[in-house]
Amino acid sequence: MAKLTVVPTPVGNLEDMTFRAIRVLKEADLVLAEDTRTTGILFKHFEIQNKMQSHHKFNEHKTVEQLAARIKAGENIALVSDAGTPAISDPGFMLVRECVRQGVDVECLPGATAFVPALVASGLPNEKFCFEGFLPQKKGRQTRLMELAEEERTIIFYESPYRLVKTLMQFMEFFGADRQVSVSREISKVHEETVRGTLEEVVQHFSEHEPKGEIVIVLAGLKQNKKDKRAEEEV
Repeated sequence: MAKLTVVPTPVGNLEDMTFRAIRVLKEADLVLAEDTRTTGILFKHFEIQNKMQSHHKFNEHKTVEQLAARIKAGENIALVSDAGTPAISDPGFMLVRECVRQGVDVECLPGATAFVPALVASGLPNEKFCFEGFLPQKKGRQTRLMELAEEERTIIFYESPYRLVKTLMQFMEFFGADRQVSVSREISKVHEETVRGTLEEVVQHFSEHEPKGEIVIVLAGLKQNKKDKRAEEEV
């Protein structure tokens, strides 16, 4: 039975690619790629020779109906983004939704997603968490930050290295300079780094050391930060 297969790809180290993902990409009738040049590097490394078609945030709304119909007619289509799991802060959701609407089978392979290793390595509570992804750049940003100031679960954000320090300084305004945070960058790559501490301490670190690479911010929730402060006072 034809289906859409969502295929995670490595966020850094190509050794994180699974055997199953390679097989699916080789056997698909068509591979939808966020950027065919980026996916082309992956294909070359794993000797995958297959047809690719661009599928990104600028054209996905125009093509999802047609693509879902093609799968319904018998084509097996695989979907990849530049890195990680498609639809997680990447293109893909609109196609999955349309496939579900048309009764097309959708399967998502398990695999790389940047926020999971960042959360686990943070040392912050991870039994419950809130994934925010990228915050709005302008409209609605302050309103959302005001809402999150009362969030008790650990909060996860994605951010550009060019905006990291500015974002952390804004977090200090809304969450307090003593809120615990963990910032991971270049996950699974050679220069992977995780910096932990208060927002004030981490701002100082990245003000002195220019951040590079993809960034995941893991921020302690309000309730957890209060517990940590009480524990420090008791000591």
